[in-house]
Amino acid sequence: MALINYASREINCKIVYYGPGLGGKTTNIKFIYSKISPETRGKLVSLATELDRTLFFDFLPVDLGTVKGFKVRFHLYTVPGQVYYNASRRLILKGVDGIVFVADSQIERFEDNVESLQNLYENLREYNLKLEEIPFVIQYNKRDLPNISSVDELNKAVNILNVPYLEGVATQGIGVFDTLKSVAKGVLRNLSK
Repeated sequence: MALINYASREINCKIVYYGPGLGGKTTNIKFIYSKISPETRGKLVSLATELDRTLFFDFLPVDLGTVKGFKVRFHLYTVPGQVYYNASRRLILKGVDGIVFVADSQIERFEDNVESLQNLYENLREYNLKLEEIPFVIQYNKRDLPNISSVDELNKAVNILNVPYLEGVATQGIGVFDTLKSVAKGVLRNLSK
């Protein structure tokens, strides 16, 4: 749920990067952060657990214009990949306005993608949210590796809602901003309603 700051004339929107551990969520966020002008972004905050971490930062894209006279500020979050950090994953989803599911294209991670997507559905239910009502895009990451599932196989397993999907190589920045733009457009469409 977007938060409106009347004093600064800003609408604050939360986009969460979700997916299996080591799938590329953090790499996406770090790449975006490194390319955004320091004048328009907040501090990159990392909350580290023993085996994983949650990253977040906010930025104000200057090229989007306004929505009903308000500037839009995006807050980007990653969730811990491991399922045993489920309480953190659930908490980070609170108030979500858009979701990017970062799927790991490696064949040996196929079931991890399916499990993580199921976990996303379960955690959204805790807030009475339905994935089909939230701007949602999928990024098939690690497309540069030799041992990957086909996009068709991945779509059959994780794109059951037939949402926009993009191929990516987050370590090289390939598809990273296209993915962000896709989910941001969905969030802005919802705001305009």
